[in-house]
Amino acid sequence: MTLTAIVLAAGQGSRFRAEAGADQDKLLAPCLGLDGVTRPVIEQVLVNLPEQVVARLLVTSPDRLEVIRLAKAYGCEVLLLSSAGMGDSIAAAVAASEAAHGWLVVLGDMPFIQSSSIDRVIDALEEGGISVPVCAGEYGHPVAFARACGAGLMALVGDRGARPLFARSVVSEVRVDDRGVLWDIDVPSRLNFIPQ
Repeated sequence: MTLTAIVLAAGQGSRFRAEAGADQDKLLAPCLGLDGVTRPVIEQVLVNLPEQVVARLLVTSPDRLEVIRLAKAYGCEVLLLSSAGMGDSIAAAVAASEAAHGWLVVLGDMPFIQSSSIDRVIDALEEGGISVPVCAGEYGHPVAFARACGAGLMALVGDRGARPLFARSVVSEVRVDDRGVLWDIDVPSRLNFIPQ
């Protein structure tokens, strides 16, 4: 199944800015990746997308010129959106890629997910269903959605994510030993990944 990756990079990162400074964009914060190379957070996210994810759509705000530049450098189409709401971002991206066989929703502030975990989430997606990684009993990211979920995804609004769709679909839980699926960069201290 060929999925379109939707990389969510429109949030303002207010908790990160509160600690690091109002002018600090967490997506551009230097971060030591799984491969030992330091890059901005959003670039680490894009580097970790596996090769099978060819169609890539990054959602961000018009003022994030460096995020836009990096997205294009990694083969992403860019969708500019003024809203920082996760629901608004997902809905707009799905509407912009309606012909896709399905979607892989990737958070732009989760730079430590192993490519193999993403591959497993994609491979576990069943017709009409949802696939989600599970680590230590917790649901993580990214989440894959089959084409049948399109209408529900396009109906999302505001900051509400796609979790309500789980109750209406067959959910494949993919057990992974990868703390990266749970590790987002909400505050500066989270830039230092602790794998255990």
